[in-house]
Amino acid sequence: MTTFNEAARLASLHAAQGRAAALFAAIEAGGLVRAGLRESELSNEIHALAAGQFGVEAHWHKRVVRAGANSVTTYHDDPADLVIAADDILFVDLGPVFDDWEADFGRTFVLGDDPVKQALRRDLPLVWQELRAFYEADPHMTGAALYAQAHRTAEQRGWTFGGNIAGHLVGEFPHTAFPGERSVSLVAPGNDTPMRDPDADGRERYWILEVHLVEPQGRFGGFTEELLSR
Repeated sequence: MTTFNEAARLASLHAAQGRAAALFAAIEAGGLVRAGLRESELSNEIHALAAGQFGVEAHWHKRVVRAGANSVTTYHDDPADLVIAADDILFVDLGPVFDDWEADFGRTFVLGDDPVKQALRRDLPLVWQELRAFYEADPHMTGAALYAQAHRTAEQRGWTFGGNIAGHLVGEFPHTAFPGERSVSLVAPGNDTPMRDPDADGRERYWILEVHLVEPQGRFGGFTEELLSR
């Protein structure tokens, strides 16, 4: 039976996430998120920054920049390319690959002082932490149960949960080649397999937790994601 160095695998994922977090810090410090740009223009600037300063040569999923009305849309949507406004809320979702390990990191930015947008951004990490605690309290947690709790937690804070999923597997690039049905790789309805079960090759499965909150009237939303596995 093949054995895997799970401590090394998890450490590599956390190292990749650390580099992704540094990339996001550089995006903010460099003032890249600003009014007057189209979403596609910001995406291109981020791509250049990732390549030039962080040596990113591959992204395991498309770069996602969603502003204003587009911030309620999900990954698989293809909305119009909006111009970022002076008082906008927007999120960035990146999947850079570092040393053959996938990162998946998302954060929300608010331009201006709109109190509802600021409150939504503040609540994103709080909801994320509450969901992590819910997951960690149950060793038999399934993707379906965690997804259902994501809706409840969002609603308790006055938002709606906007995601079709609340997370997914991550790992060595490309994790999409891992064995098993697609449904067991998602934090979503229909995944009744315990998330801590190993995959078909006996490896631990490591998870990204996503939180997509939407303002109750559906005008705008925000997004955050990072490794659920400690």
